[in-house]
Amino acid sequence: MRLILTAALAASLGLPALAEQHEEAASDWYPSQYGAEDEIGAANLLTPEMVQRAAKLVTEGKTYALGIPVGPDTPGFGVRELDINIFMPGQEGGATLGSNKMTYVDDVIMGWVGLGSQIDGLGHLGIDNVFYNGNTPADYVTTGGLTKMGVHNIPPIVSRGIVLDMAGQAGTDLMAEGTLISVEDLQGALETAGLTITEGDVVLLHTGWLDLIESEPERFAAGEPGIDADGAAWLAEQGVVAVGADTWGLDAVPHPDGLVFPAHQELLAKNGVYILENMATGQLVENGVTEFMFVLGQPRFEGAVQSMINPVAIR
Repeated sequence: MRLILTAALAASLGLPALAEQHEEAASDWYPSQYGAEDEIGAANLLTPEMVQRAAKLVTEGKTYALGIPVGPDTPGFGVRELDINIFMPGQEGGATLGSNKMTYVDDVIMGWVGLGSQIDGLGHLGIDNVFYNGNTPADYVTTGGLTKMGVHNIPPIVSRGIVLDMAGQAGTDLMAEGTLISVEDLQGALETAGLTITEGDVVLLHTGWLDLIESEPERFAAGEPGIDADGAAWLAEQGVVAVGADTWGLDAVPHPDGLVFPAHQELLAKNGVYILENMATGQLVENGVTEFMFVLGQPRFEGAVQSMINPVAIR
């Protein structure tokens, strides 16, 4: 199953021969500012001082789960899906183990880890087969896992988080698919909230799109509003560690200019900024929370491209 899934992934990315050497195009976005061998990008900005600063935002002790439940019916990008199988090995008829009559239940998950609430690692998406820090698929992609930039390398992300109500800024509860979020839109939402982005922040965008995941799953998966390339580049210039949204792919789909995930390219490939997708921002916005302590320790799947997550906002 693992070989089938990894082969399917390679094919979906247009990488049928991952061992083939690729010539790097001349560019000014690599080597990374963190060094030619760096694998964690903007996570280099995280410091103990940022954790202490974020902790001072906790005034109520209230927690918000930013991840959504994930199961077989969760809509995902392309062919992504998930099956959960429950087992009671040898115990289905009521058998017990040991003199103390121990029983237990196990589960096996088969599917894609890029489903539901997730973090995109730096090895996920590139530009013309060049990825973060100038890496090509031949440098790090194997069917058994990434040899560089796997999600197991990402340190715990504990920092100040802010949520920007982009839907409210646009005067609506639900931004339409294909709607672009510009630098001016971001700056307007920051001004409305009375916030300034500081180095090391995690920025989440609320568009209202996640409200469709159960009521209109087909529409939810077919498109989305999203940040444009200039907006993504501007956020990276502010020194953010991660950018997320209550959408499945952060970028606008369909893109008005016919582009495919240009914000992903700006954030992941060019700047090493992580992307957080399907973030449950609704309750934060409903409760008027604009800044909080953001805590994420993702599953450390060795060599994985991305991972399901459930970050926590603490206020």
